[in-house]
Amino acid sequence: ARPEWLGQPVAIERNGRDIMMAIDISGSMGAADLNQDGRNRTRLDVVRDVASEFVSERVGDRIGLVLFGTRAYLQTPLTFDRKTVVAMLDDASIGLAGPQTAIGDSIGISIKRLLEEPEEDRVLILLTDGASNSGSVSPVEAAKLAGQEKIKIYTVGIGADSATVNTLFGPQRINPSRDLDERTLKEIASVTDGLYFRARDQSGLQKVYEAINQLEPLAGESDVFQPIFPLYPWPLGAALLLSLLLGCVVRGRIL
Repeated sequence: ARPEWLGQPVAIERNGRDIMMAIDISGSMGAADLNQDGRNRTRLDVVRDVASEFVSERVGDRIGLVLFGTRAYLQTPLTFDRKTVVAMLDDASIGLAGPQTAIGDSIGISIKRLLEEPEEDRVLILLTDGASNSGSVSPVEAAKLAGQEKIKIYTVGIGADSATVNTLFGPQRINPSRDLDERTLKEIASVTDGLYFRARDQSGLQKVYEAINQLEPLAGESDVFQPIFPLYPWPLGAALLLSLLLGCVVRGRIL
């Protein structure tokens, strides 16, 4: 019957991840089209608030920060010091890296940093509101290299779908995210076994980071393992002993 005894549950801590965050700070990130608490704020302002909260929650992970515009550069190497990452993100300003968008270069710099770390749990979260129009590396080619190195990329397209602007002919509705290259962002995610997300306001961006938290569980969380100890050797041994004793008794009677 294979009787078993269940031991006390044991918590097993998960290993932390190495997460690079590549954030667009090109000129278009200054567009004030994202709703936050009933008012419009710039895309970068909303990203600062939501991404900073995400970083603060990633206890046990090492976080790094890449900022990119016309050029991409490493703002913060991978570190357990989440407060420093948040401070560096708060200091990011529109146009600091130039007005254009070098998505491929930002992936390349992130790969270089993640390659120095163990192969497990390499993650890049790339956020942009446009299309790659600068840099020396094709975004898709950089993503293919990331995939080969087992680096998972989550891409985030940010920006509202609709906004009202005043023109000579009166107020008109426009799509402020018409330059967002969703096709490329989806392909980047696909070739690295990641996912593409679309954020149209602050609430949407919060949901994106919540989803990533679910996909990449926090190191502080733990799995629960309940050991099982088999007890069958004891009744089996007793049965064997009784069989031997019975055999001896029967043999004695025959003799």
